Amino acid sequence: MKRPDGRIGAAGYPRPRVERHTVRRQSEDAITSYSYKDAGVDIDAGNALVEAIKPLAKSTARPGSDAGLGGFGALFDLKAAGYSDPLLVATTDGVGTKLKVAIEADRHDTVGIDLVAMCVNDLVVQGAEPLLFLDYFATGRLEVAAGRAIVQGIAEGCRQAGCALVGGETAEMPGMYARGDYDLAGFAVGAVERSRVLTGDAVAEGDVVLGLASSGVHSNGYSLVRKLVGVAGLSYADPCPWDAGCTLGEALLTPTRIYVKPLLAAVRAGAVHAMAHITGGGLIENIPRVLPAGLGVALDAGAWTLPPVFGWLMRTGGIDAHEMARTFNCGIGMVALCPADRADEAARLLTAGGETVTRIGRVVRVDEGAERVAIAGLDGWRA
Repeated sequence: MKRPDGRIGAAGYPRPRVERHTVRRQSEDAITSYSYKDAGVDIDAGNALVEAIKPLAKSTARPGSDAGLGGFGALFDLKAAGYSDPLLVATTDGVGTKLKVAIEADRHDTVGIDLVAMCVNDLVVQGAEPLLFLDYFATGRLEVAAGRAIVQGIAEGCRQAGCALVGGETAEMPGMYARGDYDLAGFAVGAVERSRVLTGDAVAEGDVVLGLASSGVHSNGYSLVRKLVGVAGLSYADPCPWDAGCTLGEALLTPTRIYVKPLLAAVRAGAVHAMAHITGGGLIENIPRVLPAGLGVALDAGAWTLPPVFGWLMRTGGIDAHEMARTFNCGIGMVALCPADRADEAARLLTAGGETVTRIGRVVRVDEGAERVAIAGLDGWRA
């Protein structure tokens, strides 16, 4: 499985094999031996990172997995996890250019949470419980301290979601990435009993739309965010314009909220027909993905308060409210569509799980070709 391309590790972060190459020059007697390190790949640093993150992975162990590292693959026992007739659900995602903020601010301990969140929040909308997680970490030069901070965040995200960090891949690729740059990708697998999978087919006219508060921008739209930071002439070390208690970089690196455990409680109680994770495309593009044909939602923007970060983005970029609602989460990171007679129960369960929950609209009938997400009161966002 190993190839001499700078990769360090596979599904279980195994130790890399050393490749050496011999170059024969003009003189038959003049032979120079080069190591992988001479090419920019530090195997010792990779091994040090593996040892540093083993306790982090172990801390995420759950029934069905011991979250051990060191092999070429990871096993998971669905029966031990309590499933009898499960369907597997798999997702993959990244953090996007929010990583550029982390790199420029030299703060790497939260983007791992973002990585997990973007994957497991997609799993839970189908009623699936996240079971295991793997990551892919690619960089130009492996810095052990930064790498450990990143994986520490990944482990924290896994603990929040209740899934096991069972392995990953660390790729040191000089020439592909500039020094200090890196990229992350995550892969999550979950399970749901066949009889409980959420497809959106149960959504009906009159269902209540519950909005779960976001923790900020989450992990979408950062190309625009970064552009507006430049327009404002700010650095990430400057005081945050909307929060005097932190720097701009710290505010923008607030990690994506993980909604898994409270949502699973509401789903298992039978109080939810469908859910939508509000990522790229905002409220306008994501909610229709779980709506049956002929149905839309009527939302009231006045039902919740637009968080200050989004007000700053609107003012700085002169962005109209509709564009905001199709680019950012605008304060609602997840929506749950609930039968009207179970909406209060769902809200109670979600609130008990630590979520801030607001009734933001209802499911309505729409004509063919009509907008499926209508948001009243958008003008109030500029107040």
